[in-house]
Amino acid sequence: MTTLEKMLDDKDMEVKLAVVASLSEVSTPTSTAALLKALNDDIPEVSFAAAKALWTRKNPAGKQALLSVLQGDSKTASGFFTSQKREALRMMHTPRTTFLYALRQGIGFAPVPGLGEGISSMQAILTDPGVSGRATAALMLGKDKDASTLAALKDALYDKDWRVRAAAVHSIALRNDVSQQKEIEPLLADDREEVRLRAAAAYLRLSAIRARPPARKPAAAAPAN
Repeated sequence: MTTLEKMLDDKDMEVKLAVVASLSEVSTPTSTAALLKALNDDIPEVSFAAAKALWTRKNPAGKQALLSVLQGDSKTASGFFTSQKREALRMMHTPRTTFLYALRQGIGFAPVPGLGEGISSMQAILTDPGVSGRATAALMLGKDKDASTLAALKDALYDKDWRVRAAAVHSIALRNDVSQQKEIEPLLADDREEVRLRAAAAYLRLSAIRARPPARKPAAAAPAN
């Protein structure tokens, strides 16, 4: 066991978070094994940090952990964690460290019409003092094109927490899938201005993509004489 792995047994949350941050910078089988260990840590912030790191290196456990946090109890991925741990992860608030991590990983930088750069929209969500693990998971999963992820994001559009709804709109908009425009339309009348603004921006974005002329096929070369 390496020194870093031993430090995962430390009682101090900040020490464990520092270890996870260090492990996330090293893509080796040993570091991945240590992150999988951290994923099962009793401290929600440590477990969530490990999930983000594993997701970034495309480890399936990272995606399943984030989906478990985002999805409802009836969903398959919700069995990844115990119900008690899943609830703790959903409700934890770590806006500053989460935003800095997302900034470093380049999540959500694509332009969103009406909201400036996508990073501005993401920053506003993640730095809100009431942001939860579910909203963060919705943002983290925004780049994933899997059908199960899209289904989870669509469910999140109707979450009781407006921050989760805003995060889901943000992530769906950045998928550039015009077929999802109809899913966003009802949120134009959301009772929270923050959600309505993102829904309007997303709707305009997808409308612009829909209106683009189809790419022209290159002209066939003239036959040689």
